[in-house]
Amino acid sequence: MLIDNHNRKINYLRLAVTDRCNLRCNYCMPAEGIDFVKNDKLLTISELAQVSEVLVGQGIDKIRITGGEPFVRKDLMVLLRKLTTLEGLNDISVTTNATLIGSHIDELKELGIKNVNVSLDAINRETFERITRRNQFDTVHNNLIRLITEGFNVRINFIVLDGQNEQDIIPILELMKHYNVSVRFLEEMPFNGGSKNFASIKWNYKAILEHIAEHYPNFEKLESHPTSTSINYKIPGHKGTFGIIPSFSRTFCGTCNRLRITATGDVITCLYGKPKANIREMVRGKNSVEEVQNAILKAVGSRAKTGFDAQEEHAKTIFDNSMTSIGG
Repeated sequence: MLIDNHNRKINYLRLAVTDRCNLRCNYCMPAEGIDFVKNDKLLTISELAQVSEVLVGQGIDKIRITGGEPFVRKDLMVLLRKLTTLEGLNDISVTTNATLIGSHIDELKELGIKNVNVSLDAINRETFERITRRNQFDTVHNNLIRLITEGFNVRINFIVLDGQNEQDIIPILELMKHYNVSVRFLEEMPFNGGSKNFASIKWNYKAILEHIAEHYPNFEKLESHPTSTSINYKIPGHKGTFGIIPSFSRTFCGTCNRLRITATGDVITCLYGKPKANIREMVRGKNSVEEVQNAILKAVGSRAKTGFDAQEEHAKTIFDNSMTSIGG
């Protein structure tokens, strides 16, 4: 079992399998993209599987596959097949932009991997294409509807961007009210590859909720799991739910149970913090299991108490990072 220096149990791994993405969302990176790492710096599928096995042995029982866009890796399903065989791993989930998942839906279903988060920041075609800088609206929409109708546990992650997509907040709730889907609204975060700096945001979690309350005043607050990052609600007459994630305000740090490993092997104990170690060369060495175990224990044992404390570790360079390179 992994227990950090603030007595928080760490049982959830967010494992990035690539830093590459086929979209160019303007809140994530500049239009020209970022300098993606060379392939030899990325963990191979077998190395990702090895890292997962080591961490499950240390008490990780939930793994979320992230990127970049995970399905950019053509061998991703090899890893997912391996993960389903790990004893003690109770929950495997994927976060995706839903552009490339279509051909894999049947096998995901067969493997029992049915928890899928879809990043979708607009339901209006023009807004979607302006944010993503790509023409993929129909593909995303079709794959999203297929995931929903085929019984996947779908959560939509919608980052609220001032002056860009706030007009889609109510329409997406209206569109999804007939489906058993959770629409989760996230505060914007500063990980955009240096394309934009900000110290505050207009659309914080309180402003988002106030906006929704103007249209649905009778919503009910739901009880959430203690480690949940989202504050969850139910609108009468809606089949699904909605949630708000204070990703910039960081009100959930006290119960954080997450560990991140990037596609290059960086160990990150807080999204806002600097990497605590890199395990890539350890995994490729002779004593890989023991070295990785010790590195994880050391990283978990020196976690910042909050995201604000973690940010102080590299306050001058935090805006240089892109979400696609730190694992979402």
